[in-house]
Amino acid sequence: MGSGRSCSFWQQQAEQLDWFKTPTEPLKKDEHGIERWFSDGVMNTCWMALDSHCVKGYGDKVALIYDSPVTGTKQQYTYLELKSEVERTAGMIAAQGVGKGDRVVIYMPMIPQAAIAMLACARLGAIHSVVFGGFAPNELGVRLEDAEPKLVLTASCGVEIDRVIEYKPLVDRAIMESRWKPNKVIVYQREQCMAQLTEPRDLDWQSTCEMAEPHPCVEINATDPLYILYTSGTTGKPKGVVRDNGGHAVAMKYSMSAIYNIPEDGVFWAASDVGWVVGHSYIVYAPLIHGCTTILYEGKPVRTPDPGAFWRVCEEYDVDVLFSAPTAFRAIKKEDPDGRLISDYNLNNLKSIFMAGERLDPPTLEWTKSKTNKPVIDHWWQTETGWAIAANPLGIEVLPVKSGSATKAVPGYSVEILNELGEPVQANQQGFVALKRPLPPSCLPTIWRNHDRFESGYLSQFDGYYVSGDGGYLDEDGYLFIMGRIDDVINVAGHRLSTGEMEEIVGDHPAVAECAVVGIHDDLKGQLPLGLVVLKDGVKLDEQTIQGELVGKVRNEIGAVACFKNTLVVEKLPKTRSGKILRRTIRQIADGEQYTVPSTIDDPSSLNEIEQLLNRNI
Repeated sequence: MGSGRSCSFWQQQAEQLDWFKTPTEPLKKDEHGIERWFSDGVMNTCWMALDSHCVKGYGDKVALIYDSPVTGTKQQYTYLELKSEVERTAGMIAAQGVGKGDRVVIYMPMIPQAAIAMLACARLGAIHSVVFGGFAPNELGVRLEDAEPKLVLTASCGVEIDRVIEYKPLVDRAIMESRWKPNKVIVYQREQCMAQLTEPRDLDWQSTCEMAEPHPCVEINATDPLYILYTSGTTGKPKGVVRDNGGHAVAMKYSMSAIYNIPEDGVFWAASDVGWVVGHSYIVYAPLIHGCTTILYEGKPVRTPDPGAFWRVCEEYDVDVLFSAPTAFRAIKKEDPDGRLISDYNLNNLKSIFMAGERLDPPTLEWTKSKTNKPVIDHWWQTETGWAIAANPLGIEVLPVKSGSATKAVPGYSVEILNELGEPVQANQQGFVALKRPLPPSCLPTIWRNHDRFESGYLSQFDGYYVSGDGGYLDEDGYLFIMGRIDDVINVAGHRLSTGEMEEIVGDHPAVAECAVVGIHDDLKGQLPLGLVVLKDGVKLDEQTIQGELVGKVRNEIGAVACFKNTLVVEKLPKTRSGKILRRTIRQIADGEQYTVPSTIDDPSSLNEIEQLLNRNI
């Protein structure tokens, strides 16, 4: 799509939204030479998400469904009810001296008040920064120092399956260790654990909100920031992705129709967390801007109470579209490999299942598709973009599925594969996945208070391109295959091989629930692949048999050049709380390097198990 056509196209999309002043200049460069969308538009994201629907007479429609199997709680809010909660919460925040451009850090579990807090900040023109509830104090502290918020909004606790995590001590320690001290901390008290408040800094959410006056929407510019979101796995100084209000709202609205093909009276469920970009985009903002019903789920795909949890929610609320990470479906597959629990629920209303957040391996795609009899759509995007770069656009044209591919670039994106010199490569040749500028609406215009880092990290490698950091290829039909981060390509005796391709082969073994392949140091060949596999529940094969079969599979499908000889069977792969496998940490352990247990890790014991196995076997 040429830049002229692109501007006209996005102007048409913008006109579908309820602006205070509709933009007339879709694309303009800022003082840094970065393309910015709708710079002369005046708006408010919260108005577009709530007030506009109420004004149009849709206030009685259900906006938000809260389902919490970990606490046995269910609750629904209409658009009018949610607007009422948000405008009073905005009044509470404003009473603490927070206004347009000020920052508010939100450190909360998956409860309605987290979404309400985000929308309340948007209502004021304040910039929210959501930090995943339960992150270690150090991680919260460095984000406080970078964002410099006037206010922290938190809850007394989070609930994780069978344990309660007290948030207030974590917040206290983060503030104590941080150089930046917020003026106030407002705590939402949950009955599972009541927090001790420290006066005069700490305030009780419920009583403070009850006394607050409802606050109207503030007029803001389209290029004003809506939020800062720090990328997961950040070490050292955090990297705060900035999201503009205007471009974000336009892309969110467009994506709901073009990619997910969900009607305005539909039910959309992104089974993620508001601490991640999927939660920002597709739990809170996109569904509400579109005018449909969104689900906020405080639970897991398994153990709350069983691997049928996802299917129960889909049946109970007539979910049209389900969106989650592949790791969620691998967890379900591990505990219910034959998909028996799926048949216990009526999924007639479920039209499609989307996956993103990590590479969708073909075995997981095929299992989910065959067991549910639903279309399974892989799509690829990043925290930095806020929405899909490549997808099968169900609302435009349903394309044939190719296992392992995120299909084609979404309208607005121009995806190219470049070599080390920045030259486009031939079809089926791997290289750097790059996006030709200008980027479409919603993509980050900068890194919070560090524009040089934005330029050097994303724009400087190849002139005129944004470099994604992922490697992959386009096939002869223009289908995009993402093979993993560039540093997940290993060099075995001079041969560049993709660990993603090996994972695809290993994961296809009928006994394997999920797997990871990393490159470890070898004095002779430079690097060798190491496989780690988690077996499906009930598998009786011994480790030696599994290893022999997997070595044979990789040899047959890639060849002896892969040198795939080592496989370890583990109870659990080490992952971040967002589901990303800690491949770099595994490599460091295997190579005998010093490593730090990431604060984002879901279960530290998984690393201990791998370290013990590697010490015995490698």
